[in-house]
Amino acid sequence: MRARRINTVLGGAAVLALALTACGTAEVGDSGGDGDEGGGDTITIGVKYDQPGLGLDEGGSPVGFDVDVATFIAEELGYSADQIEWTEAASANRESFLQQGTVDMIIATYSITDERRQVVDFGGPYYVAQQDILTQADDSDITGPEDLDGRVLCSASGSRSAHNITDDMEIDAELREAGNYSECLELLGNGTVDAVTTDNTILAGFAAQNPDEFRMVNNPFGEEKYGVGLPAGSTERCEEVNAAITKMWEEGAATEYLEDAFGTTDFAYEEEVPELEACA
Repeated sequence: MRARRINTVLGGAAVLALALTACGTAEVGDSGGDGDEGGGDTITIGVKYDQPGLGLDEGGSPVGFDVDVATFIAEELGYSADQIEWTEAASANRESFLQQGTVDMIIATYSITDERRQVVDFGGPYYVAQQDILTQADDSDITGPEDLDGRVLCSASGSRSAHNITDDMEIDAELREAGNYSECLELLGNGTVDAVTTDNTILAGFAAQNPDEFRMVNNPFGEEKYGVGLPAGSTERCEEVNAAITKMWEEGAATEYLEDAFGTTDFAYEEEVPELEACA
C-alpha cells in the first residue's frame, strides 16, 4: 500500500448501524433484525473515549477517526448523526458489549482476529494499522521490538499487542497490564514502564498530544485490521457495512478523516482502500 506523510492535527466524528435484541436485557436501538434497511429511532455505537485522533471524549461527545468512520457508516445505513448514541467501549469489554446487547456495533480500533470471530462478527476492515512502540522522549535505546528484552512493557487489558512481542516474537520483556492506554501513558511518564506498545494509529495520537514527553519509535511491524464489530449472525448487515466502507474510500472521505486525525507526528497513513474480508 502507498503511504503519505501529513502535518495536520487530531480530529473526529462518528459511525454505524446494526441492532440486536439481547436475551435478558433491554433492546438496544431500534433498527430491526439482520438485513433490514436501518433508519430506526437510534443506533448505539461503542467507541473509545481515551484515544486522541481515534476516539476521544471532548465535552461529552467523542471525536476522532473512528468516530468519523462510524458516522459515515451509520448515515449509509439510514441513521442521521443525531440518531447515534455513543457508548465508551474499552478494549476489555468489546465482545461482551456485543454479546449482551449493550451496543449495536463497535468501531474502536477493534482488530479482526480468528479468536474474536468465534464470538462476534466483523465488517471491514476499514483501516489496516501496524504495531509500533512509544517510549520516553529522551530514551533513544529502544528502536524496535528486539530492544525490549529485559524492559518493562505496558499494554491495555483486552489487547493482544504486548503478547505479540513476548509470545509470538519470543522477546523477554516484563509485561505490565493497565486498564487502558491512558493509564499506560501515565506509567510511562513516571518511569514505571519503559515502553508502551499497540497500534501505530493509537500511539501517533498520544505522541501528538505530548511531543516533548513521548517518542514514537516509527518502526512498524505486524498488521492490525480494524473491523466493525457486530453481533454474531449479522451477515447481511456486515455486507451493508462493507458497501459503506467501500464508498467511504472511493469518495475520498476516509483520507479526509485521516488527514484531520493525524498530523504533528509525521505519521504515514495508508491511502488505499483495505481488502475487505468476506462476511461469514
